Amino acid sequence: MRTQVGIIGAGPAGLFLSLLLARDGIDSVVLEARSREYVESRVRAGVLEQGTVDLMHQLGVDGRLLRESMTDRILDIRFEGELIHLDLPGLTGGREVRIYGQQEVVKDLIAARLEVGPLLFEAEAISLDGIDGVRPSIRFRHKGEDHTLDCDIIAGCDGFHGIARAAIPDGALTLYDHIFPFGWLGILSESPPLADMTYANHDRGFALASRRSPRVSRLYVQCAPEEDVALWPDARIWEELHIRLNADLTELAEGRIFQKGVTPVRSFVAAPMRYGRLYLAGDAAHIVPPTGAKGLNLAAADVRVLARALGPFLRKQDGTLLDRYSETCLRRVWKTVRFSTYMTTLLHRFPAHTPFERRIQLAELAYVAGSRAAQTVVAENYVGLPMEAV
Repeated sequence: MRTQVGIIGAGPAGLFLSLLLARDGIDSVVLEARSREYVESRVRAGVLEQGTVDLMHQLGVDGRLLRESMTDRILDIRFEGELIHLDLPGLTGGREVRIYGQQEVVKDLIAARLEVGPLLFEAEAISLDGIDGVRPSIRFRHKGEDHTLDCDIIAGCDGFHGIARAAIPDGALTLYDHIFPFGWLGILSESPPLADMTYANHDRGFALASRRSPRVSRLYVQCAPEEDVALWPDARIWEELHIRLNADLTELAEGRIFQKGVTPVRSFVAAPMRYGRLYLAGDAAHIVPPTGAKGLNLAAADVRVLARALGPFLRKQDGTLLDRYSETCLRRVWKTVRFSTYMTTLLHRFPAHTPFERRIQLAELAYVAGSRAAQTVVAENYVGLPMEAV
């Protein structure tokens, strides 16, 4: 098999990239190790920045998004009986965010991709060859047979545990890794969500009330990083949510919990985001704490830059933009890591918190509550910083 760009991974990064390239007349093949059913059912965060919504509109895949998504114009932060009520459009010049599950984004992107180019499910990449030369290739297994995909460029969009970053020789990347001493126990519940996206800092730990639809709530409580979900029966989860969110039954309705899971909280950045003819994008290159809801949005920002850089290179052998791909993306990545880390340290209880550190944390929350400037900083980062110029 032969193509211009071989894309490993059919998550948001790989799918967005494939559609952007197709719109520019560039051939690509997408290889996905999992089944279509698995990929379309993976539940992840669903907060879309305006830049991501705009990208879906440009690609013509926003029809269902506009019909079914919800708009978030308010962000609430609760602490010690106080409320920080952030008017996102009022603080950011009219910008807001959309609530639309990542699995729904992926369904829309897959449907569009299948109309314009090859997308192979259950096609597991086994090895990457020649990435330091001019004719890289991907060896993969599909339907019990081994194949080779020859490319001009390989895009590693296969997530944190994928093969792409692991194929880069030791010492070629600088790895920045920070693991936080807690996790998030998340549930999906058949219950109407709170009126606004609500974060809470409580003596017993962090909590978050978000939503997936008018009838489905996405709720989280801070827990140990290796927490056993079996220790959290439904009744305990609801009790903790009511306490930490300071919400009674009239505000936080209890419904049937149909999904539970623990998410680790971690920051990770690999730099540069390229090696030879291999380019990393999305979770293959960076992980941010879920507190800022930035993972999908960072992936979209990465491949927007990569797609615009690949056009001149593949058509005219002009690598000017491609040489700046990593530098351009990492500017946004580090700003996003900063914001996600700020929100994480602001809202969580740390096991080693001294009384002094706890008072500093509460003082910072009180400052945000009383400062429009501080609220603007939070709001601007939450709705999404402007896309990087390419």
